[in-house]
Amino acid sequence: MVNVLVVGSGGREHALSWKLAQSSLVDKVFTAPGNGGTENNVPISVDKIDELADFASQNNCFTVVGPEAPLASGIVDKFNEKKLKIFGPTKNATQLESSKIWAKQFMQRNKILTAEFKIFDDAKQATEYVKSTSRPLVVKADGLAAGKGVLVCDSTEEALAAIETILVKKTFGDAGNKIIIEERIDGIEASYIALCDGNIAIPMASSQDHKRIYDNDRGPNTGGMGAYSPTPIIDDSMAEKIQNQIINKTITAMKKENIPFKGFLYAGVMIKNGVPYVLEFNVRMGDPECQPITIRMNSDLYDYLNTSVDGTLSSMPPISWNDKTAVCVVLASKGYPESYLKNEEIKGLEQHNEGIFVFHAGTKKENNSILSNGGRVLGVTALGDTLESAISNAYSATENISWPNKYCRSDIGKKGLTFL
Repeated sequence: MVNVLVVGSGGREHALSWKLAQSSLVDKVFTAPGNGGTENNVPISVDKIDELADFASQNNCFTVVGPEAPLASGIVDKFNEKKLKIFGPTKNATQLESSKIWAKQFMQRNKILTAEFKIFDDAKQATEYVKSTSRPLVVKADGLAAGKGVLVCDSTEEALAAIETILVKKTFGDAGNKIIIEERIDGIEASYIALCDGNIAIPMASSQDHKRIYDNDRGPNTGGMGAYSPTPIIDDSMAEKIQNQIINKTITAMKKENIPFKGFLYAGVMIKNGVPYVLEFNVRMGDPECQPITIRMNSDLYDYLNTSVDGTLSSMPPISWNDKTAVCVVLASKGYPESYLKNEEIKGLEQHNEGIFVFHAGTKKENNSILSNGGRVLGVTALGDTLESAISNAYSATENISWPNKYCRSDIGKKGLTFL
């Protein structure tokens, strides 16, 4: 038997810990640093890589990394040096997410479909370019910005304001030392996540995220306000296109460039006229996509992660999925993704029916009470026989949970209904 250490403190990490604890091959699951809902929390933050390695070594842990920051800092390389088993990509492979410029140039040279783009580190030149084109644009910070560094612009004025925000005001710090300005592709966005062992990739269930803070996809981008799985937008034929034209191509090209990719490869895709374009890559499980995906997974997650690290994923059968639909509604603190209050007591967490899972994110436990401790606080996730019933079940469950500044979107999953 082996123990598992899940690195991170969000809803994704709670869902991964919950799922891995169900494995007959796993003795105990630790989460570092965890949150108010995770068990066996270890008070080591995600950036203390040496301390995490020591803990994993002393407790016979297979380690699973949730967030992108420790991956970009080289946690996998450090664990590999110490001969400790860890699931996730190396620092080099993480560039697919940690540098949007690196990822764009990688896609360009390997003929993976993505929007046309230009790179700038000078605000004046970027401004001149924006004024010279009439095309709708997206402005992106090059580095990691917690899912908030992508500004989708509806006008020239918005694009100019985005340049000001990232390059001049340095709202995202060093992550915004360079920007990409790319053509805005308008279509239908979906998330496609695959499990990779450096040689092959096998798909996880399809999903769709809701990134904007307000209903009808308005307002600033967030880390994600809800998700559902599977999505009717990715039917079998589209899944095959994405797998062959994007995922397999990426894994093959990374291997050829001597940067084998092990871990979750997440392609945020925009589907326009039946053609999938890569908006961006993430190198870890999505959050909140992880929550509906894990509750639908029948197979043993640990078994798949372990064979991925060993490079023997081809020995595994296809992953088995529950036929039901799952919807995750994120309950956030009012004011997110800007400023918000913390330390508000959350009531009603114990009142749930079967098929309802409440994954904690920005929470902490104090004197047997659960308090809000972040922007995205909880992910209320529900199963249903149909997308409609899963939406209804998730929203019914959210009504039982309260704290003074609770906020959520009211339309999670609804865009999927128009495709049924």
